[in-house]
Amino acid sequence: MDQLTRPETLLLDFGGVVVTTAGRTSWSREMAAELHAALTAAGCHDLTAEHIEADLKAGSTADSHWKNAMSRPSAPREMTHRRFWTEFVAADWPDSALAWVTAHAQPLCHRLGQLKQDRTTRPGIDALLDTCDEHGIKVGIVSNALAGSVHREYMSAHSLDKRVAVQVYSDEVAVRKPNPELIRIAARALATDPAACWYVGDNYDRDVLCGRRAGVGAAILMEARGTYDRPYVVQAEPDRVVGDPHELRRLLISTVSCADR
Repeated sequence: MDQLTRPETLLLDFGGVVVTTAGRTSWSREMAAELHAALTAAGCHDLTAEHIEADLKAGSTADSHWKNAMSRPSAPREMTHRRFWTEFVAADWPDSALAWVTAHAQPLCHRLGQLKQDRTTRPGIDALLDTCDEHGIKVGIVSNALAGSVHREYMSAHSLDKRVAVQVYSDEVAVRKPNPELIRIAARALATDPAACWYVGDNYDRDVLCGRRAGVGAAILMEARGTYDRPYVVQAEPDRVVGDPHELRRLLISTVSCADR
């Protein structure tokens, strides 16, 4: 196997790489209850909490299918907060309720992101970031997100925001992986070229394909829940597969050691 090129920059996906995620089964009930209370307070009395919950589940399922489909175009755009609520969840709601979610689309997406998943920092991330510091390797986050504000909130709460030089989230820049522009934005922000970057993600159809399209120096696949549950086969393979941040750190140290001899 060919030796990898020493990276100037390490770009990491958020979910599956920096954190592990676990779905919360109560998310739809909790979100529906909060939304029902808010709509009622605003004078919208036409929807029950059960109706709202059913549409939340349907919208989430439709959004998942849309995300899978968006790995096929060469340069997909990201779902907007407004479109998610007005077209995927509330398209058939009464005008007053539709207008309310239109006006509150961004904070609603943020709250949805908080409720849908629990997140835990993957063991080995701190040591990986320490190694990058030691060797002068810049670190950035490049991630798809319906609400990148939730990821930023987590990064700040765990003092990880101070360890990375840039965070790029798809909803904030209006493009989503595998659109290579997401990686290119991060590379430009760090005054480097994609060819001098390693991109590490946990999916073939979004992450490995995005890295290939962007021309990164190495596309690294990190195994996580769902890595091998591919929606379909894409014509892109990683340069390396690692099991966790500890293994990524060992690969990085080995590559740097060989390059610095």
